[in-house]
Amino acid sequence: MCVFCQIIAGVIPSAKIYEDEQLLAFLDVGPLSPGHCLLVPKEHFTRFEQLPPDLVAALARRLSPLAQAIVKAVSAQGYNILNNNGRCAGQLVEHVHFHIIPRHPGDSLFTRWPTGKYPPGRMDELADKIKLLL
Repeated sequence: MCVFCQIIAGVIPSAKIYEDEQLLAFLDVGPLSPGHCLLVPKEHFTRFEQLPPDLVAALARRLSPLAQAIVKAVSAQGYNILNNNGRCAGQLVEHVHFHIIPRHPGDSLFTRWPTGKYPPGRMDELADKIKLLL
């Protein structure tokens, strides 16, 4: 049983901030900033693409109110919502989860965004390939 399933089952204690039949939100034990929260589906899924559409909708409906409450509670000026899929993308717990991370000016989080450039023609080639796979 993964750590989030253990939290959901009550085996591991957590600071719960929201719960319904499908979802649980709790404060991250290793926060990037005060108020850093995780929103998880109660049913175990490893990656986002495995979620049924009704669960995706439930998560989407809950993210905004949670983010607003957290921002207000910690007097943040912004926030990030992150969902990592796969170890190479930074997913450390293999249970779908969304991070809500409150942000403050000068907090030094995510200060580098390593942008790149496509060679001529590659952007259109890649867009066409993706469209064919939809």
